[in-house]
Amino acid sequence: MLPKVIIYNTISLDGALNFFNYNSKYYYEIASKLDIDAVLMGSNTLLKEINSETGELYNWKNLGYEIEPISLLVVPDSEGKIRIWSKVLEIPFVNDILVLCSRSTPQEYMNFLDELDIKYMIIGYGQVNFNIALEELNIQFGIKSLRVNSGGTLNGILLQDDLADELCILLNPVIGGTSTNPIYTTSNLENPGKAIDLKLIKVEQLKNEIIFLQYRVMKYQF
Repeated sequence: MLPKVIIYNTISLDGALNFFNYNSKYYYEIASKLDIDAVLMGSNTLLKEINSETGELYNWKNLGYEIEPISLLVVPDSEGKIRIWSKVLEIPFVNDILVLCSRSTPQEYMNFLDELDIKYMIIGYGQVNFNIALEELNIQFGIKSLRVNSGGTLNGILLQDDLADELCILLNPVIGGTSTNPIYTTSNLENPGKAIDLKLIKVEQLKNEIIFLQYRVMKYQF
């Protein structure tokens, strides 16, 4: 049985993720209301969250508001590129970590995870097989629902593979700019597949003209 998968993003009116400053307080307030057992975060998103490029750890302790603890942070990293897990473990609301690897992941990287006592699963060959990974999360860890905090690539994989159940969006009143990260990216531009139908189940206007939208993803009928 697969867990319920909720994709959650804050975006501009034109669907971009990364050219504007969003209200992180609203983001985490809404996130805390979603009934989830784990968070699935893309490796690139995690690196951005902890400011790995600058080598500085984000100051989570002085945010001025509380963030609900994450019982399990799940991060796909088949290429073995995240080497700052000690920094991730310093994030106060992360209680445990699971890394999703594949058979192409270097053994040296898995030895590295063993040294840090970080859990990992080998799921898939060249890349992580998310269908199997989600099923194993349910079987081995009792995960019944999870929130996806990621960019367009992971969102696209989950939507294309018919694995996402809901799409929750904080829509910000801003447009324009130069974005390299839309909310949804298809891995096959020549054959992107069917359009994905959504059903609106909730809309709420928050402060500062921000709109919260909650959609059910309509599953393909095979």
